[in-house]
Amino acid sequence: MEELKERILRDGKNLGNGILKVDSFVNHQVDPRLMYACGGELARRFAHVGASKVLTAEISGIAPALTTAMHLGLPVVYARKSKPVTMTNAVFLTLAPSHTKGVMTELIVSPEFLAGGERILIIDDFLASGATIMGLVRLAQTAGATIVGIGALIEKSFEGGRETLRPLGVPIESLACITSMEGDRIVFGGCE
Repeated sequence: MEELKERILRDGKNLGNGILKVDSFVNHQVDPRLMYACGGELARRFAHVGASKVLTAEISGIAPALTTAMHLGLPVVYARKSKPVTMTNAVFLTLAPSHTKGVMTELIVSPEFLAGGERILIIDDFLASGATIMGLVRLAQTAGATIVGIGALIEKSFEGGRETLRPLGVPIESLACITSMEGDRIVFGGCE
């Protein structure tokens, strides 16, 4: 998606070690017009999968997941990183490494909002190593749900996440695919 790529080049910052800072328009301050356009494009690409719900991870995945779900007319569930007092004791929980925090992070979903028989479309801000998305996959599978697609705003193909997810046998779509972040450069290529 050219609009997203242009924004990454203009406002994104390569911080080194594979870290791309996009917090001025994706995950700290959100550009709602850009997220709405990205959600529309992801919804178009996944319109055929018959999803019944969109699943993402707190907090950076919420904006793209919400706008995608708006276009598809679906509810969004996001995996929390800490259990609030309002959540029942029985939860689905898994661990996933946080690339930007350098620690293992809990992903928690209430069984009230993720159930067997649902068809889950996972949408997140980044597809890098695939570890967070695999955590979401584990949550959905534990609930007895079926994964029908995986989408991301930005894929860092050099981290191998697509290869991690490919055995799931579902469509994987990214709106901007970064093939290299050497030095201070950001290089786009095809997502395959």
